[in-house]
Amino acid sequence: MRRREFITLVGGVAAAWPLATRAQQPETMRRVGVLIALSKDDPQSGARVTALQQGLGELGLIVGHNLQIDYRFGISDDEVARAATVDLLRLRPEVVIANSPPAVRAVQAADRTIPIVFVSVSEPLALGLVASLAHPGGNTTGFTNLESSLGGKWLELLKEIAPPLERAAFMFSPKGGIGPLFVGSAQEAARRVGVEVVAVPVHTPAEIEAEMANLGRQPSSGLIVPPDTLTAQHNRLIVQLAAGNRLPAIYAFRYVPIAGGLASYGPDVVDQFRRAAAYVARILQGEKAGDLPVQQPTKFEFVINLKTAKALGIEIPSRVLTHADEVIE
Repeated sequence: MRRREFITLVGGVAAAWPLATRAQQPETMRRVGVLIALSKDDPQSGARVTALQQGLGELGLIVGHNLQIDYRFGISDDEVARAATVDLLRLRPEVVIANSPPAVRAVQAADRTIPIVFVSVSEPLALGLVASLAHPGGNTTGFTNLESSLGGKWLELLKEIAPPLERAAFMFSPKGGIGPLFVGSAQEAARRVGVEVVAVPVHTPAEIEAEMANLGRQPSSGLIVPPDTLTAQHNRLIVQLAAGNRLPAIYAFRYVPIAGGLASYGPDVVDQFRRAAAYVARILQGEKAGDLPVQQPTKFEFVINLKTAKALGIEIPSRVLTHADEVIE
């Protein structure tokens, strides 16, 4: 081979090396942190994780390929949220998904710049998490699930499900910050439907058990369980206690009557995790969280567990069953 030909050949290969190297470079690995209200072993946590990852995958963000997701579970109150947030932010996520008001507050307090997408958080405006729904501002946006007026709706539905109802306990955790907002609208509705509403704040599973036992000793009583981190974490315990004390109860989310609760009225939380993927993708592409409007649910589901009703000795009126989106038999 002539020297000139050799030099040309070597030069061509050398020029090709950078192109080949670039072609073999893996995609940039993006990192997302997720704070979930429920415990890791709760079936709903798995459903939320799956929905989120499916939504991200449909947008080209695939775990293990170009995406790393770090999860922290059981974010039940401000103290737990603060510790989990410190731990999570050490990993330097580019976006944080927060599944409870304590989680949102903790991330906002720890870092005013990291984008936050909250999921299934009630009344973010009233809680001061965003400046407005249309223009959240700052570093936070997300998906709200319930507004305070639903307290009255739950009471009306519970009265329709169990007409003998005379007293309804509104059970919530004071640490969540949401319960009192729902109680007010329930008390307004109480005058229309002729039912006494009693606020029952609880802090621990032992208090939940004691309060429900007390309620069970009072004839014609029922239970309303709005969403907060404590009652969500112990929803299976509450369902068991409601059955044991023969209490008609209504909850915010479909997964509770599926697990044996009597009824629920509210949005699909799992679907909100799937929808949140689009906001995460847009933020990773350069959009600002504060420029993305807070989205509200557009569809609510009314679910009744007929098997549970029969076990409680409740004969649900046919007109109520007709209005239900789903009847579990």
